[in-house]
Amino acid sequence: MTKDQPTGDKALPMQVIDHAGTAQSAGGAAHIPPRGVLRKLPFLLLVPALLFTGAVIGLYIQPPGVQKFFALAGLQPGGGSSAPFALPPDVEVPQEMLDTMQISDVVGLARIMPQGDISPVAAPWGAGDARISEVLVRVGDALEKGQVVARLDNLAQLESAVQSARANVGVREAGLLQVRQSVRNSLAEARAALEQAEAAAEVARTDRARSEELFSRGVATQAALNTAISVDRQAAQAVEKARATLSRYTSDDLDNQPDVIVAERNLEAAQVDLERARRDLDRARVVAPISGVVLDIYARPGESPPKDGIMAMGDTSQMMAEVEVYQDRIALVAVGQPVEIVSDAIGETLIGVVERIGLIVGRQELVSNDTAATLDARVFDVLVRLDPNSSKIAAHYTNLEALARIDTRAGKQDGVGE
Repeated sequence: MTKDQPTGDKALPMQVIDHAGTAQSAGGAAHIPPRGVLRKLPFLLLVPALLFTGAVIGLYIQPPGVQKFFALAGLQPGGGSSAPFALPPDVEVPQEMLDTMQISDVVGLARIMPQGDISPVAAPWGAGDARISEVLVRVGDALEKGQVVARLDNLAQLESAVQSARANVGVREAGLLQVRQSVRNSLAEARAALEQAEAAAEVARTDRARSEELFSRGVATQAALNTAISVDRQAAQAVEKARATLSRYTSDDLDNQPDVIVAERNLEAAQVDLERARRDLDRARVVAPISGVVLDIYARPGESPPKDGIMAMGDTSQMMAEVEVYQDRIALVAVGQPVEIVSDAIGETLIGVVERIGLIVGRQELVSNDTAATLDARVFDVLVRLDPNSSKIAAHYTNLEALARIDTRAGKQDGVGE
């Protein structure tokens, strides 16, 4: 209680208003907030909630800035990303790649493969139930296209068929020679017979003319004249017969004689049979479909040729990489852009360039063992050609799963692939 306050009144707190802007209570210098600050207090309490909500939404939507953070931190984006990096959990991205990672880079799983991919070496068509008799190559051998790599157990049977067909050709060749010689002799005989018949006919005509003259003078009898006439007629008929025999030979060329033509056609048929038998012989031989290296052998002697092939080959002189790029990132990729490929198995970075971009969207095939991996992602296949040094290193890692990073800035700036 102050000395200025009446003793009979209650000590009530009275606010003393200082027109200079200071409010004091009767009990001390307590500060009373303005009414505007009190009205804004509920909105200030909402700020932490809004910040938390924005952080959650940002992690889910993952705008480019967040994706950049994930890339630099080596983390995997969540399922809500519109353009996720295809990073398997068991692949550790090298620090040098992370240090140079750009938000414009396109990252995806890759498969190391030979140029033209893996070529299966299958048994020849028509091999039937034949089994493998002998494998002539080993893994790692370099082969030329068409080289025999294995034989089947039907080889002996097919070789016998070839020998039989070859013998038949020999018989037909001998028959043709015989027919030609026979035709040649028959032609000579026909000509000689005609000449002989014509000579006899000339003598018969002369005898008939003499007999007719003698008969007219009364020197020869009627019987002698009749005999001369009969002999002349028979000689003329012999000439006609000889001419008919000679007419069967249409020309002096033996190859145009009917008998020779028939023999030649028989020989041609035998030669066709021999050629067929030789082609059938290929059903007992397994040959290399391409020039390359034997990557693996799937069957051994005594086994039936597998449907997927006896062995696998590949042209490892030039190695490639097949990269799966998400469909919403493919627009950034262009032919000629540089590519880096890494894998824990190799231990160093492979270098290449984009050679071809697929024209069809397919289902993602390169997936990790992660149960949460996206199996229904739609991707394009991008083919990457490795440089000579990287190709030499990758030649021993066919089908290896790796991680590829495509630097899309190069193609856009230099105009490569446009």
